Amino acid sequence: MGKIIISENISLDGVIQSGEDDLARGDWFTCIGDRDREEWAKLEFEEALGAEALLLGRRSYEWFLARGWASRTGEWAERLRSLPKYVVTSSALDGPGWNNATAIMGDVVTEVSTLRRQVDGEIVVYGSGRLTRALLEHDLVDELRLMTYPVVAGAGDRLFGETSGMKPMCLAGTRVVGLGLVSLVYRPVRNA
Repeated sequence: MGKIIISENISLDGVIQSGEDDLARGDWFTCIGDRDREEWAKLEFEEALGAEALLLGRRSYEWFLARGWASRTGEWAERLRSLPKYVVTSSALDGPGWNNATAIMGDVVTEVSTLRRQVDGEIVVYGSGRLTRALLEHDLVDELRLMTYPVVAGAGDRLFGETSGMKPMCLAGTRVVGLGLVSLVYRPVRNA
């Protein structure tokens, strides 16, 4: 059975929308130094090596396409290109896209539950805030990996929204990345 892994870049105040996404305050994602960026890239590559598939919302899929990930060179880009990609969308994927991309249409909970049964290993979700919130609400998340940036963004789309109830988590790991980033790993506390 597959495990749904949420992998997010996040500010100290929970913002996942970077300034690149039209925030007037600037792009907090780029406020880190070269060493942090290099160490971040190494950790992201390690994560991609451990993945069996990617699960993305439509906007995140298009974000990757717009930044050339479908044709980039290098081990990390090649690894992401080789992975099956499942894109939650309300319409068919059109035009040139990313290799191995499949549209998931219909009820998200049903479709992702089916995907978990079909994929053996980690199914990594990048970005995709709305999708992540839906997965959290329906207890379909097996692990949260939060790459925490040393900045208070002050505005923007936040990872966590209202839920129908509390979602207890336990800390499963911490790691300093570079000089200023912290990777936090949480797993849901499930009733036995």
